[in-house]
Amino acid sequence: MTTETAPLADAADSGTPEALLSVHDLGMTFPGPRGTLRRRPGVRAVDGVTFDVRPGETLGLVGESGCGKSTTGRMLVRLLDPTAGRVSFRGQDITRTSQHRLRPLRSRFQMIFQDPFASLNPRQTVQQIIAAPLRAQGESRARIRAEVRDLVQLVGLAPEHLERYPHQFSGGQAQRIGIARALATRPELVVADEPVSALDVSIQAQIVGLMERLQRELGVAYVFIAHDLAVVKHISHRVAVMYLGRIVEIGDKRQVYDHPAHPYTKALLSAVPLPDPVAERTRERIVLLGDPPSPANPPSGCTFHPRCPKARARCRTEAPLLTLTAPGRQAACHFPE
Repeated sequence: MTTETAPLADAADSGTPEALLSVHDLGMTFPGPRGTLRRRPGVRAVDGVTFDVRPGETLGLVGESGCGKSTTGRMLVRLLDPTAGRVSFRGQDITRTSQHRLRPLRSRFQMIFQDPFASLNPRQTVQQIIAAPLRAQGESRARIRAEVRDLVQLVGLAPEHLERYPHQFSGGQAQRIGIARALATRPELVVADEPVSALDVSIQAQIVGLMERLQRELGVAYVFIAHDLAVVKHISHRVAVMYLGRIVEIGDKRQVYDHPAHPYTKALLSAVPLPDPVAERTRERIVLLGDPPSPANPPSGCTFHPRCPKARARCRTEAPLLTLTAPGRQAACHFPE
């Protein structure tokens, strides 16, 4: 991949556009297992997540496994019901909307899943899989047939693939089917949950390139969830970094990658291989001690302080809030870079 997604105009320059998706103080606590006498404490998988997604932009959501990225993505499209906070789509609060009333809005936000084979019905043909969202929206048979043929060509498949089953395709082709299904209703927002992590590197580049082309042609916005920082840098306009269920840094990708403000972001970026062997040998490496704490029993204060090389007494007792550290960039750190 040799090019990067062009940055959107900064809000300070162009005026803040109306947010397509607004997330405020979003939280998810899963009930703990029942003990012999009482239920054990719940697991707070997502805690106070707040961000906006603008029309036509890509927000990359990154972090270690178990940090709450996928749970956040599923709450955005109401595959999971949040236990706290609010999700608004085009200014309409959808957090507590019943599934019946939510149905007309379903066509406007969709999801792409990590494992394409697990997300595709093995007993259905490609024609049936892609047509399913259109049937749910009550489209006519003639319209569905025409739309499905257009969609398979749009994602780089051939019309003769329509009568085949998922097991007859490679991983990259299967993910193209999943993308076509997600785009069937022409959504304004697509949440992509690790869409390339199960694919070979060469196929990853093809799928990322396809998603970029579709964004240019259709104007769709993405929330792109991944742990691969190189892929996220390539496709995103802005980046949000999560740690133990919270966003610790969010901002324009160039600011976040070139001048990380949070020690956790800096540590993540120090582990990304550089193509220049001289720079790779001479750059500073940051090795975090220990493992991430359990979300069932998070540390007091800043949840990152047990592993942070900059931690001080204040970090152990006072949880930092996301504050502006530069125009268009926020970090949750008492002592940001």
